[in-house]
Amino acid sequence: MTEAARSYIIGAARFEAEPLAPGLYVVATPIGNMGDMTIRALSTLAAAETVLCEDTRTSGKLMERFAIRTKLSPYHEHNAQKARPAILERLKQGATIALISDAGMPLVSDPGYRLVKEAAEQGIPVTACPGASAVLTGLALSGLPTDRFLFSGFVPQKAGERKRLFEDLAKLKATLIFFESPHRIADTLRDLETAFPGRAVAVTRELTKLHEEVLRGTAQEIAGILGERPSVKGEITLLVGPPTEDEVVPEEDIESAIAAALQSMPASKAASEVARRFNLNRSDIYQRILALKGGDGA
Repeated sequence: MTEAARSYIIGAARFEAEPLAPGLYVVATPIGNMGDMTIRALSTLAAAETVLCEDTRTSGKLMERFAIRTKLSPYHEHNAQKARPAILERLKQGATIALISDAGMPLVSDPGYRLVKEAAEQGIPVTACPGASAVLTGLALSGLPTDRFLFSGFVPQKAGERKRLFEDLAKLKATLIFFESPHRIADTLRDLETAFPGRAVAVTRELTKLHEEVLRGTAQEIAGILGERPSVKGEITLLVGPPTEDEVVPEEDIESAIAAALQSMPASKAASEVARRFNLNRSDIYQRILALKGGDGA
């Protein structure tokens, strides 16, 4: 690509991109609204030798919008292992390569993590150009506590795995953030209400787009709203508030329940019963029972 081609357009104005130092550049792209593309991101994509992307068709629309002529090269979960060594070799030779995802900040639920990890391990400079993020946008709009939060990626598709995940996270004193498909949101809300009864929930949909929507309430209340619609569309960021003080179970209640359960059932079944009753992690209760029994799980 010639120096003259290293430019980008905003509206009717063309800008020349500043040269980049060699290295890997992790660049955020809009999650919906193209106006959220930063000037630094545009300049970086225009100045890079290559832009790695999940889908060249999706990223091609972004590049076309801002008249950026940098070559796009696919880098996704299906080719990452094979493509990574050659990319790292180019970087060691002094190349300037940008990494983007279909939307948002790369490395959040995409294969860029290993590329950044191996580049850093090999002493290759890595620079982040931050920008739009569905995780933080959803958190900002949710009305839920923001001082401590956990992003847990996509909700598992299988019901059993989904329920186990929710059980593991039930007592974490933080706002929980997930990505979810509109086709599974009804099932997920039902499982949420079981795992987090009465807990504050927010379903944020189509963030930064024309039909952006934020639904706040309990999982049951939101499920009722969505259940009245013929369909649910758009990408969803799902948030669950932390447990309130009245959800904390006193230790003496747990100990009494364990003792009572052990009088009529084996350790494994007692652990399941107590965990279900207090919405606690079964494995934690089972370990407590084993400790009481001196390691004998009978």
